[in-house]
Amino acid sequence: MTYRTFTQLLSSVCLILMLSCGQKKKSDSASEATRSKEKPNVIIVFADDQGYGDLASHGNPYIKTPNLDAFAKESLELTNFHVGTTCAPSRAGLMTGRNGNRNNAWHTIAGCSILLEDEKTMAEVFKEGGYNTAMFGKWHLGDNYPFRPHDRGFEHALYNGGGGVQQTPDYWNNTYFDDTYFRNGEPVKLEGYCTDVWFNEAIKHIQRTEDEPFFLYLPLNAAHSPFNVPESYAKMYENEPLADYQKRFYGMISNIDENFGKLVRFLKDRKLFDNTIVIYTTDNGTAAGIKTDKDGNVTGYNAGLKGTKGSHYDGGHKVPFFISWPDGDIKKGSVNNELVANVDLLPTLAHMSGIPFEVDKPLDGANVAPVLLEGKKEDDRMLVIDTQRGQWPIKGKNSCVMTTEWRLIDGTELYNIIEDPGQKNDIAEEHPEVVKKMKAYYDQWWSSIEPEMRYAEIPLGDPKANPVTITVHDMHTDDNIPWNQVQIRQGEFAPDGYYSIKVVEDGLYQFKLYRYAPESDLALNAAADRISESYSMDELPAGRSLNFESAAVQLGDFEVKADVNMEAPFVLLEGKLEKGSYRLQSNFFTEEGAKMPAYYIEINKKSTL
Repeated sequence: MTYRTFTQLLSSVCLILMLSCGQKKKSDSASEATRSKEKPNVIIVFADDQGYGDLASHGNPYIKTPNLDAFAKESLELTNFHVGTTCAPSRAGLMTGRNGNRNNAWHTIAGCSILLEDEKTMAEVFKEGGYNTAMFGKWHLGDNYPFRPHDRGFEHALYNGGGGVQQTPDYWNNTYFDDTYFRNGEPVKLEGYCTDVWFNEAIKHIQRTEDEPFFLYLPLNAAHSPFNVPESYAKMYENEPLADYQKRFYGMISNIDENFGKLVRFLKDRKLFDNTIVIYTTDNGTAAGIKTDKDGNVTGYNAGLKGTKGSHYDGGHKVPFFISWPDGDIKKGSVNNELVANVDLLPTLAHMSGIPFEVDKPLDGANVAPVLLEGKKEDDRMLVIDTQRGQWPIKGKNSCVMTTEWRLIDGTELYNIIEDPGQKNDIAEEHPEVVKKMKAYYDQWWSSIEPEMRYAEIPLGDPKANPVTITVHDMHTDDNIPWNQVQIRQGEFAPDGYYSIKVVEDGLYQFKLYRYAPESDLALNAAADRISESYSMDELPAGRSLNFESAAVQLGDFEVKADVNMEAPFVLLEGKLEKGSYRLQSNFFTEEGAKMPAYYIEINKKSTL
């Protein structure tokens, strides 16, 4: 064999090997992509304040929800699905599998809607499981580091401040239209109606990330008040026998329905629907779907349930739930009445997605995949729902112990909800053994949650978040809190309370005390301009001019005071703080000595001691 022949042969062999290696690499890559695609995508749409009766498919004769009605026919519907009775407790339970009383999310304001830092969220579980994670909507589990959604496992988050549009931590003067949101903590103004924005951003995000498994959380802030909606949706109900605000509330739900239909069609067009677990549910009972006036006249519909948002009767926490996964074993168009709750979703979805999930804290939820996939019965299962909405959880307060068949209310009233779904007939005296068993379960449950109760502390001086803005929304107090911007403008509430904070390191700290949101640039004594109402939007009233003489900040033994220039937007104070946990108080004082808290406080660590 000549050298030339040998080199040609060697080159050919190398070329074959290179092609073989390239093909193998490509094949491996394709195999990895195939394995990646075997993981189901997960989308949870979590609407706000839409109750069980706020759907046409549940018998509502007024509401128009054609897309959700169609989705119900190609999904498994759980007709005995429960959440918390209000916003933040429901979101905390969904994210952690643990009741909000365990993790400082038993209220919607007053420092008790901040999900504790050491709780593991569903987003973190899915991120660790190899999923792209994103959230668009209402977080309502903390506005400061390390409690924000992008601190808790969401790689991409676009969200409102506080509990939604026009709440105190939300961007100033948002109205649902062309609002400013927070994208991973930074304000960004986007055009369009709020619900449209959430869904449009979600669809764009899926387009960017559809080649990898994704976990997408859409916790909507509609149909929460203010009941602002594009006029065309309100006019859909102009001839219905409903109160004006109900027409707008129903219009907000019809807008959600339209957007949800658009999302489902997009998934089907992109061939993503079959291997995507799509869940539609809501965070509590209806806020405005039914109304009873002073004469007992009823408008609207609530599917015969007792109670609405905030109630520990079923009307406050039994909500719609639909789940679809064509590539899984979920039966299309089926109905299941087994007891399932928001706290079950984390362990269940982790299991269905093949993600290892190790429990390091007691769960209230359980893996109910056998119920969803096999129709398994859970006759002996019990769960607890309650409504606390105070500074500290109280045993027995507004409690509801549930099984698939029974409801024990306040430890004394017993209802068989299979025979009496409207909870009209208390049969506790006829079934003392059931009452005894359910009370014993509640006592055991309470003993398990009580040691876990504690407040979250907002860190100051952390290099990952400096400066920090704290709002009166998170003040610990039993007084009335101005939790929305209408009340901020009115300037009538002066709660006496404190903020639970943690100074991360010694240093010189600067405090700016505001009456209005910092981004408003309004002077302390300004009367904010009125934003007029329209056919389908509430007004933002003109602000009330106030006058203060001095201001003070106190943390433990540290106190600093300053005079007030009422034509400036803030009062500036500073002092040296030592590392540790404190109760922070910040107040304005009038000439007469009356005090009002600074509704907004910006705290900046200037230097290290």
